[in-house]
Amino acid sequence: MCKAISNNIFFLTLFLCLFANAQVEFNVRVSKKKLALNERLRIDFVMNQNGDEFEPPPFDNFSLVGGPNQSISNSWINGKRTFSKTFTYFLAPKEIGKFSIGSAKIKIDGKTYTTSQINVEVSNSVKTPSKTNSVEYLADENIHLVTEISNDNPFLNQAISVIYKLYFRNPIKISDARETQSPKFRDFWSHTIKIPQLKVETGIYKGESYNEVVWRKTVLYPQKNGKLIIEPLALNLVVEIPTKRRDFFGNPIYKQVSRLVNAGKRIIDVKELPEKGKPDDFSGAVGKFNLDLLVEKKTLKASESFQAKVEVSGKGNLKLFKLPEIKVPSTLELFEPEYKEDVQTNLSGMKGSVQNTYTIVPEYQGKYPIPAIKFVFFDPELELYKTLNSVEYIIDVYGQNKSNEGGNRPLINSGNRLIPKSADFKFIKLKTKFHSIKSTPFWETKYYWILFTFPILVLPLIVLLRRLWLGRRIDESEIRLKRRSKLARKFLTNSKKQIGNKSNFYDALEKALYNYLKAKLKIETSDMQREIIIEHLSKLNVKGTTQELFISLLENCDQARYSPIDQVKMEQDYKSALEVMESLDKEI
Repeated sequence: MCKAISNNIFFLTLFLCLFANAQVEFNVRVSKKKLALNERLRIDFVMNQNGDEFEPPPFDNFSLVGGPNQSISNSWINGKRTFSKTFTYFLAPKEIGKFSIGSAKIKIDGKTYTTSQINVEVSNSVKTPSKTNSVEYLADENIHLVTEISNDNPFLNQAISVIYKLYFRNPIKISDARETQSPKFRDFWSHTIKIPQLKVETGIYKGESYNEVVWRKTVLYPQKNGKLIIEPLALNLVVEIPTKRRDFFGNPIYKQVSRLVNAGKRIIDVKELPEKGKPDDFSGAVGKFNLDLLVEKKTLKASESFQAKVEVSGKGNLKLFKLPEIKVPSTLELFEPEYKEDVQTNLSGMKGSVQNTYTIVPEYQGKYPIPAIKFVFFDPELELYKTLNSVEYIIDVYGQNKSNEGGNRPLINSGNRLIPKSADFKFIKLKTKFHSIKSTPFWETKYYWILFTFPILVLPLIVLLRRLWLGRRIDESEIRLKRRSKLARKFLTNSKKQIGNKSNFYDALEKALYNYLKAKLKIETSDMQREIIIEHLSKLNVKGTTQELFISLLENCDQARYSPIDQVKMEQDYKSALEVMESLDKEI
């Protein structure tokens, strides 16, 4: 029976997983829900599985000015497949008013799916720039750098988060971005949260759909009352803007321009902590905390020490206040505490614990109190001061130190003195070490002769090793050049065999030319750029006609991939390659 139940659970789990993976999503997105009569509306119908028989809704109150455009995205991320298919329409409103765009339909695996209706409001025409395709207009309309602040009116030492987001949308594309001005957080304690990798996601800005990139996340704790300024973040973007030209496949050709965007400065109005009800021993803690006083031992022998830990845990400005101190009787020797923190910082602020560990040594036997400690903090949510108190401990010290067993010691505070301080006794030295008054000159010592003979012995060895190393480098360089030359001849021979097969012929010819040139000029693959090749050949006084012939052969290899080439042209290029190699052999 147990086996049957486990099988049922297995198949049920498998069914749920398959169902979750097969869940269909069919949604509609619009570029804006409020537009002017002279503006355009973009509407996207997006599905996460491929379907058939797509039926758009009727656009009764709009004119179709573009579309339908179809795009498909299919990717694998961490073993998980992501599919997206989009139908895009561009509409122009016919009149002013509030209109409803109906549902689109599509069949996926034999089942019909529909989108929800979208309400759009059309208002009077607005003035638009005369050059709506200008860089400035497209950038201002479609690129926004935004600062999101969780709380612009916090208390002193209350955590706030600052997130910088970059929004952009079609037809704009961003190929590169770099920070030209980093935000400055004067009068704040700041912590930047690392973003492993910048990701482009879909977001909403002012009610409209945009591509969203979270650029920077920072947690701030204001350290001063009043109006504090956050200096802006500025980015230099490489923006791709579509032109009216199209490539061979009909895709628009983009023009790259540089664009500077600025998030603008922000002002944080920091409230002062209330004076009403503030205790005298308030140390600046703001948040929600717990207090613990922990004692390692409550009973110990005379010659032992023990530790006491003061720990504050919770959520708040854990790194920005002073922990309460332990006060002990004068008969207990208290050492400086060891500070330790275990604090994590996320967008909501610091969370974790901080602690001081004290080492305490009793000097007399008896019972000693470790008084309770008090910790005061301010709760910004309740806007109240709260006081936490620990428990009191009694430490029982018993037994006698061996140094006191043979005699009577005076009593102090009704306790026998157990651990003498270092000033009371010193150990008797049992061994002595004498030094000769008469010193030996340095040149008569063995160290002098070691230092004198060491360079004489080592210098020939260094010279020998250097010669061997240089010889090996020369041999390796010559071997590499011979190998490249043989490889070039091999590829050239192979290209002759491939005459008639365009792709294989020009691949082999290109490899032969590059390997030959690397062997002749003694350069690496990273330097195989045509400007650098011409520069090297010119320095070696190679004729201009030879240079032009070599570069034209490389260009022929590139063009052959996209244009038809007959066998006669291949034979001509092969002969030209032989000629240019012979010319270079004579001139270099």
